[in-house]
Amino acid sequence: MGHGTGTAKNMDQKVAKGLDMDLSPYRVFTERQWSRLRADTPMTLSEQEVAQLQGLNAPVSIEQVETIYLPLSRLLAFYAEATISIHQATQTFLGHHDGKTPFIIGVAGSVSVGKSTTSRVLRELLARWPASPKVDLVTTDGFLYPNQVLEAEGLMSKKGFPESFDRPRLLKFLSDIKAGKRHVRAPIYSHFYYDVMPGHTVTVDRPDVLIVEGLNVLQTRELPKDGRAVPFVSDFFDFSVYIDADEDLLRKWYVDRFMRLRETAFRDPGSYFHKYSRITDVEAYQTANRIWTEINLVNLRENILPTRPRADLILSKNASHQISKVALRKI
Repeated sequence: MGHGTGTAKNMDQKVAKGLDMDLSPYRVFTERQWSRLRADTPMTLSEQEVAQLQGLNAPVSIEQVETIYLPLSRLLAFYAEATISIHQATQTFLGHHDGKTPFIIGVAGSVSVGKSTTSRVLRELLARWPASPKVDLVTTDGFLYPNQVLEAEGLMSKKGFPESFDRPRLLKFLSDIKAGKRHVRAPIYSHFYYDVMPGHTVTVDRPDVLIVEGLNVLQTRELPKDGRAVPFVSDFFDFSVYIDADEDLLRKWYVDRFMRLRETAFRDPGSYFHKYSRITDVEAYQTANRIWTEINLVNLRENILPTRPRADLILSKNASHQISKVALRKI
């Protein structure tokens, strides 16, 4: 018995080691290696346009668009073409001819990692493919429960966590989009007011490509023991991207953005965060670090980071917000 247990333990250790090395589901590229995969994909954005797409604290250079995003655009073109062929084959098999099925891309990652900037750059590049597809972008922030509901449920300190989202509404939205329905509405979130805007929506009308950006878009939940079909948000994705960075960098970027917003948006008396413009720099720095540690870091560790292995592509950033490594799922 003892000998058998030891052998099994040794085998488990070998398997674990193999999973970390030989059996990794990803093929990893440096920026230079990845850039070679651009092939003849043309550069369709100007330096000025790239500058307009970057976020407050998430810079992106035209060089990174050329080395990282153009090869990714080329890859997505291949994926989209193959996926469309599969959908058409299925429709032919079923005898249905009810129009196109949008290609949906999910973009996930922590607060302050630069999801919005990446999503905007992708949207512009994909919209400039030769076929000029219609590309829409939706953030899942709009599917957060309103503050009034979160306060009533004691969830304000969990805002951004999976339980703070109206998951059924988000799933219905994606289901309608995937079914090719016309004029599907998504709620709008205001970072200025820190709340969902009642009565305000954006209409998505049968796009060729839809980018869905959010913290927890790759999140799963406990599977029902009775075997019922329970869809996840990511079930509607044809391709998914996770933007990654070390915790220390994410904290620094979050605090830097918070401090910069004190000098801009927070100064407006109508802003939800106006109170933070009236405290000292030391107090603001301490507040930003507390919010990061007590809320965003917990959400990252418990909910967001565990979804990273579910992504088709992982973009890893260095201290300069530059993507230095690309991991593409091979299985």
